[in-house]
Amino acid sequence: MADLKVAIAGAGGRMGAANIRAVHAAQGARLHAALSGIVVHAAFDRAGNGAIGQDAGVFAGLEPLGVLITDDIEAALRGADAIIDFTAPAASVALAERAAKGGLVHVIGTTGCTAEDDAAIRLAGANGARIVKAGNFSLGVNLLAGLVKQAAAVLGEDFDVEIVEMHHNRKVDAPSGTALMLGEAAARGRGIDLTARAVRGRDGITGARRKGDIGFASLRGGTVVGDHTVILAGEAERIELTHRADSRTIFANGAVRAALWAATQPAGFYDMADVLGF
Repeated sequence: MADLKVAIAGAGGRMGAANIRAVHAAQGARLHAALSGIVVHAAFDRAGNGAIGQDAGVFAGLEPLGVLITDDIEAALRGADAIIDFTAPAASVALAERAAKGGLVHVIGTTGCTAEDDAAIRLAGANGARIVKAGNFSLGVNLLAGLVKQAAAVLGEDFDVEIVEMHHNRKVDAPSGTALMLGEAAARGRGIDLTARAVRGRDGITGARRKGDIGFASLRGGTVVGDHTVILAGEAERIELTHRADSRTIFANGAVRAALWAATQPAGFYDMADVLGF
């Protein structure tokens, strides 16, 4: 048995640091029968990032790991078994293509991907990569998605679905990937196409709410890690299902779990529901 050797993409950011800490925390733990452990093999970010040249452990608030953050992606992926990637859509698509060529595990927490981006990432899974992509890697959010699907199916269109999310003031995409994941769960519960029924913003004289639509509202401010509430509003009653994230650690821990799971799977495209067996 051997360690799963992980390359951390976007290592110079807050989520990258969380991923470094999560992999290091899991090092030496027997987390999978087929693996002896998991290690930070490499850490990389785009050229010009201020963390380039720093020890990945020190950057993440740990003891030195002997792994310097680099902008040389080829060098970082040499000898790696897996990539944990919370970066940007274009970067994730490019990394998925590299993962396919090398038969690597590629765990993707990147949000804001277009339909074309997702298609390219799925193609990488068909071409040899073991992709796990999710709008959110926390256990709690994935449980919430299951509850939302069930509730939407049981309650039907007599209950309006509205999804409210709030994140820190540096988040660049909206609605959040998690909000869209929850919207997809509601749409699947009702057997409808989210793209055709999503309402992503309201302003001015909008007219009455169309029955069966799934609404989204995005709030930005401060240092909020991630709050999501799914509101199911019916006649004279309302159900609210809420998840609040207090630390990025929950996402990083889920990504580590996904990487270990995917390491023993055939090439393909998976999500966190597959990892958790939902």
